[in-house]
Amino acid sequence: MLSIAAAIVTMALKGGAAWLTGSVGLLSDAAESLVNLVAAVVALIALKVAIKPADENHPYGHSKAEYFSAVVEGVMIFVAAGFIIFTSVERLFNPRELEQLGLGLGISVVAAIINGAVGFVLIRKGRTAGSATLLADGKHLLTDVVTSVAVLLGVGLVAITHEPRLDAVVALLAGLNILWTGYRLIRDSVNGLMDIALPEETNRQLESVLDRFRQPGQIEFHAFRTRRAGNRQFMDVHVLVPGTWSVLRGHDLTEDVIDAIVEVVPDIRVSAHLEPIEDPRSYADEHDF
Repeated sequence: MLSIAAAIVTMALKGGAAWLTGSVGLLSDAAESLVNLVAAVVALIALKVAIKPADENHPYGHSKAEYFSAVVEGVMIFVAAGFIIFTSVERLFNPRELEQLGLGLGISVVAAIINGAVGFVLIRKGRTAGSATLLADGKHLLTDVVTSVAVLLGVGLVAITHEPRLDAVVALLAGLNILWTGYRLIRDSVNGLMDIALPEETNRQLESVLDRFRQPGQIEFHAFRTRRAGNRQFMDVHVLVPGTWSVLRGHDLTEDVIDAIVEVVPDIRVSAHLEPIEDPRSYADEHDF
């Protein structure tokens, strides 16, 4: 909701600045704010779906809905970048004198400050909640700030040099930068939809927990794998123990391992499969993952 409010305010401010000055650079900045608004609405819908608890048809929850939001945001960024690049190229060939630059620049500075503040809030909350949607939205807003600064510098140069084509050049560079942002958002979202593994550092922490329980010839682990789905983390592992152990003893060990893992990575869900260490069939799926 904060992101939606910020998008409406900044879109109005930047649109007004572009109308006052006739700057294609400021117009490109306003176009990105329109994208921010659409993306924020989609993000709100996706988050409402993602926070739904697991049910009979979705036993692993709905958290992957967040990635669809990030993909939509990436696609919208591409659309905005295409509009910006097209407009800036046209203005290169048909330059236009800019008007009321001082007022237009002042309005754009206010809009950039609003976007920067909201962007930092979203990123901080996204990291705390492990939300791909909030992180994507926050990064997009901070990228918007970078674009705004570049546009402001460009328009300022126009005011100093009285060369209107500089406005179009800056807008073109801003459009290319926005394209790169859209590509990264889509790439990260697709990785999430493809069940990408947890970060390397997290996997090392999980492996170190397993190493604490390992006893050569007595207790071993294999088929270790991890994945992320939205703000949820999952781990699978096979626990190998002597076949002479009772079910109770093997189960207690497995529960101790899971408890130790959750102490290191609190929000992870662990699935562990118990196997006899001396049975050749226990190793048939060792390298399947």
